[in-house]
Amino acid sequence: MAVSSPPLPRKKRKINWTPYLFLLGPLLIYLIWIILPMLYTFYLSTTNWDGISPEAKYIGLKNFSSLFNSLGKRVPSAFEYSLVNNLKWLLVFITIPVAIGLGLAILLNNNIRGDRFFKLGIFLPQILSLPVIALLWNYGVYNPRAGLINSFLIQLGFTDPPAWLADKQLVIWAIIFAAAWRQVGYIMILYVAGLKNVDPLLLEAATVDGATAWQKFWKITFPLLAPVTTIVVVISIIDSLRSFDLVWVMTRGGPANASSVLAVLMYIQAFNNYKMGLGAATAVVLFAISLVFIVAYLTRVMRDEMEY
Repeated sequence: MAVSSPPLPRKKRKINWTPYLFLLGPLLIYLIWIILPMLYTFYLSTTNWDGISPEAKYIGLKNFSSLFNSLGKRVPSAFEYSLVNNLKWLLVFITIPVAIGLGLAILLNNNIRGDRFFKLGIFLPQILSLPVIALLWNYGVYNPRAGLINSFLIQLGFTDPPAWLADKQLVIWAIIFAAAWRQVGYIMILYVAGLKNVDPLLLEAATVDGATAWQKFWKITFPLLAPVTTIVVVISIIDSLRSFDLVWVMTRGGPANASSVLAVLMYIQAFNNYKMGLGAATAVVLFAISLVFIVAYLTRVMRDEMEY
């Protein structure tokens, strides 16, 4: 009868701490500059601190109730204007720039003559800073007399062209249009990269089967671009919710809060009106709205990863 040998002792696996040491620095920076200020903002939103006094009095959720109780009044509050304007910004950003960017990507993906020149020209606004774009549109396009649009309207015979940034009904749409103009080039580049992964053999087979250009796009190209579309929509949502620079440089939220967004209102409350607690509460509301879309996106990505 064979005698079994005793099991060999298992060697302890040595932990390589080198990668963790390299990660320690970025994690500390992220903790100090992102996580701690965010937690402090949550705390400030429950106080009535004015930003100057040495102490902040805890008042619970009164700042949030003050914000939401201002909704639905006969005269819209600054918070209502800001919230509605952010929703307008959101609806425009996930529709018009996405559609135009996708159309330009498909057009320029057909190896037309000078396509690199057109791609560069369309993407060029993306490399400009937002304050520069704000000044460009403020003085070069929307100027009441010397601006590009009104000069053209005057040439057509309009004696009283609109003041784009002084009209309460037009101002927010004018700013959103300037932001969308910049966004189109970025979306186009993302879709151009996505189109490179579409197998041309599928399109050729569909052509042989008699499919029209629309059928090939709707049944083959667009479904294969679904991952890119998800990224584009999420980026557009985040960009629309954190809009600040264009509004602040062009109008500072005016006239009479007509162009204000939540980020601008937060800044004005905290640093102009010395209501740091109310400004922090506005920031928390903006964070909560953004978190809904970010969680939805991460859930979709993680589900796709698990299925893969």
